[in-house]
Amino acid sequence: MQNTALNRLSVEKIGGTSMSAFGDVLRHIMLYDKARILGRVYVVSAYSGVTNQLLEHKKTGERGIYALFAEGVGYQGALDALAGSLKKLNAGFADLGLPLAVADRFVDERIAQARKYLEAMHHVLASGYLSRADVLLAAREVLASIGESHSAFNSVEILKANGVNAMLIDLAGFDDDEAWTIDQRIHNSFQGLDLAQSAVVATGYTKGVEGIMREFDRGYSEVTFSKIAVELRPMEAVIHKEFHLSSADPNLVGIENAIVVGATNYDVADQLADVGMEAIHPKASKPMELAGIPIRLKNTFEPEHPGTLITKDFVGQRARVEIITGTDKVTLVEIHDPIMVGTVGFDYGLTEILSKHGISYIMKTTNANSIAHLVWESSITDDLVAELESRYQIVTVKPSAIVCAIGSNIAIPGVLARAAQALADAGVNVNCVSQTLRQVNMQFVIERGDYRDAVKALNQALCVNPVT
Repeated sequence: MQNTALNRLSVEKIGGTSMSAFGDVLRHIMLYDKARILGRVYVVSAYSGVTNQLLEHKKTGERGIYALFAEGVGYQGALDALAGSLKKLNAGFADLGLPLAVADRFVDERIAQARKYLEAMHHVLASGYLSRADVLLAAREVLASIGESHSAFNSVEILKANGVNAMLIDLAGFDDDEAWTIDQRIHNSFQGLDLAQSAVVATGYTKGVEGIMREFDRGYSEVTFSKIAVELRPMEAVIHKEFHLSSADPNLVGIENAIVVGATNYDVADQLADVGMEAIHPKASKPMELAGIPIRLKNTFEPEHPGTLITKDFVGQRARVEIITGTDKVTLVEIHDPIMVGTVGFDYGLTEILSKHGISYIMKTTNANSIAHLVWESSITDDLVAELESRYQIVTVKPSAIVCAIGSNIAIPGVLARAAQALADAGVNVNCVSQTLRQVNMQFVIERGDYRDAVKALNQALCVNPVT
């Protein structure tokens, strides 16, 4: 897309936690540099907790309106409760200039529209004419969109109240019947706009015939952000979070020991996503990487800080470990079978079983008679274990943790030894270890209870006091 202000254009994603502190977003992002407010496209998430209420709690799995609709009971009352929750959020932004009557009316209208959609879907479910799974997916799409439409509408109204020429692009498509794909909707919504004259707020949810949640589920807002960036081709795309991308989680190592990364590459971002620390959803980052669009991660509450720039080709000038991360929500599944040695394709059958059960592994280690896969704890089922035990001699299922030392250039002689020694000094035993030839990620599987100590030890040894 051609734009008269390409050199000024910026596409920026604001997450839900930051959106809930919208006063800070207004001061530190949108109005921080008033000379640059025009020509910026903000892609916003729902306020923190709203999507949990609409669908289910992302971490605990607590049921939301979607589960009630799927069961066919109680969802009407839950929609009423949602309206109350959204209006309560509105009231919290009145001091920022949000016109409450206008904002509350939008909530009532949008929920009324959603209610009509859901009632129609409920009748279709009862008829049996369409696949239940397809109808439920459609309901999930409708519900998810409400949160982003609400926060985007409020953002535009608050900007207007603060003297900014602001424009809403509601990609939820509630007011049209166009059978567009996601890419078509984004292209058509931005076609012909002179972005230099407005601050644009777009919803993180995009309606499309393929269904954005069908493939991306709760990562959809970053996918929308990515697709808008690829459509508009800004000099860089910005993600605002409530923290810096740091050498380790400040909650684990203390803020004084968490060093801002500053610069890294897309490969490192993928390594982080693989263990659940998403700088950006990997399916969102790939199109921007291919388009050559850098991503800058910024802390919402430190607007003067340049944050961390992610580019395709960055390699640190000096070898160093940039980030220590991992998770204690994993399980090690090890197969031991004497017939494995020398058997061509032995691991193919094992991979087939994992694929059959919908499991993607994080790490794999092997020797003559054993293969170990590290998988997310939530993916382990009794059926999986039973099938493995029926086929292989010894199956070990061990709750575990993984800790990783990651960097764009960690090809440092002795760094693996230093990492292992740091873990040993902290009393942490290594159960499995993995590193590929590319040398961007050293992975250690450890006892689950040792996770916090392992992160602290590696951060101190490799980042705070790095190898020279």
